[in-house]
Amino acid sequence: MRDDELRRILSEANPWWRAAAEGLDPAGWVSTHRLLRDRSKYDLGYRSTVLSDIARGPLADDLVLLTGPRRVGKTVVLIDTIAALCARDDLDARQIIFLRCDGMTARDLRRAITLGRELTKAIDRVSTHRRVWLLDEVGSISGWTSIVKTAREDNSMGDDTVIATSSRWQANEDVEGNLMAGRAGSSSSRRIRLLHPMSFRSFLAATSPELPRLHRTHPSFLRTPEVATQLERLRHRLDDFDLAWQAYLTCGGFPRAVSEFHTEGMVSRAYVQDLAAWLRQDVDPDLPPESIALLLAALSERSTSPFNVKVSSEQLGLTKGILERRLQRLASSFAVAWCQQRNDRGAIVAGASAKLYLTDPVLAWLPSVLRSGIAPPDMTRLTEMSIGVALARAIDRLDEGRWVARDTIGFATTGSGNEVDFAPVPVPTPSGSEMTTPLESKWVDDGWRGDARVLFGKYREGILATKSILDTESGVWAVPAPLLALLLE
Repeated sequence: MRDDELRRILSEANPWWRAAAEGLDPAGWVSTHRLLRDRSKYDLGYRSTVLSDIARGPLADDLVLLTGPRRVGKTVVLIDTIAALCARDDLDARQIIFLRCDGMTARDLRRAITLGRELTKAIDRVSTHRRVWLLDEVGSISGWTSIVKTAREDNSMGDDTVIATSSRWQANEDVEGNLMAGRAGSSSSRRIRLLHPMSFRSFLAATSPELPRLHRTHPSFLRTPEVATQLERLRHRLDDFDLAWQAYLTCGGFPRAVSEFHTEGMVSRAYVQDLAAWLRQDVDPDLPPESIALLLAALSERSTSPFNVKVSSEQLGLTKGILERRLQRLASSFAVAWCQQRNDRGAIVAGASAKLYLTDPVLAWLPSVLRSGIAPPDMTRLTEMSIGVALARAIDRLDEGRWVARDTIGFATTGSGNEVDFAPVPVPTPSGSEMTTPLESKWVDDGWRGDARVLFGKYREGILATKSILDTESGVWAVPAPLLALLLE
């Protein structure tokens, strides 16, 4: 792009600059912004807090990478953050520089950074101001981490706050080396942040605010007297939580899907098709449309067992290499979470097949909606998947970077060949490293003690996620899955 084109793009994307220069309300654009206007059609009041510390706190020379799946609302979070910054009395709105990076080249990004500072130089006439750069979908530009690293090392954005978003975790971009090494910043906030679909806690807040919520609990300390007391207080509401959990498993946590299900009783086919288009674009744009449905159906059906790539590739009519590449891309696009086999120390067992969980329930429903002849997913598998994803997110929250490293959850095997769904893994605590509580998911209404034998035989303790049974009297507790999900997130 020519400089005049980039100047126009920057000026149009940052209407608060003109308002600030003319002494008008710098947040006046909010009521007419297209994305915020479109959100109002599906708005249940959910707002992510993933960037709230930047929106409300002091600015620092920090860099934050916000990543997560497409359609989850990363751009909307940026716009909400800008609106909050524009409303602050301690900032000049010209300190805020928003840049949409889709369709840009590496050269475009370099020039846009230079021009962004040039177009806002009026605020530096008296003293230098720290800027806030919001680079939306910058991950679409090859080599972007090197460009930002260079800009951080010179005067372009060296002392500024930088927020970069990307919908894919790209192994060929050295995020750690280029952006994190030697750049601790002025705060202790997380630098790699994941924006996931809504958790069950957020789902309840948006759709069933009358239901009480448990306190979020460290996954190493799920079996304490305090937790047992919390659980017992909710015994009279177990049926309500069960129904809410089934609703969550039916629509998932993508904000629009939640809104459509809550208001219309179902997720629209149009939105499901939109999700399928995202996956096809990220996994392989040349795929025939039905291939995504078949691939997700295979993952959903095999989610409770280690995924055999060789067997699955034959059943799907693919080579082993092609299927492995598509699985890697699904993981990089945050559609799949890896559940590795673990040994008794919590370490990953090298070379062992992993379980693969779809990261949101609506992805498991996609195949049956889009292709006739594919059965809808069952609640038992969806429950194990959702508990696993909740635990993985909790572990990553405690230990930054483990999700993208595929080092969160894991399963274990016993001497008799049985499996424990979620084996203990090491996580940080205020007093040092501890192992997470072992978990098993069965979603049963009775006979739970028989299902708990494997867990008790392996670890002598743990929690079995049930449908509606609550029992905290023995070494293995029975806890309804929705209550366990609330404890985790």
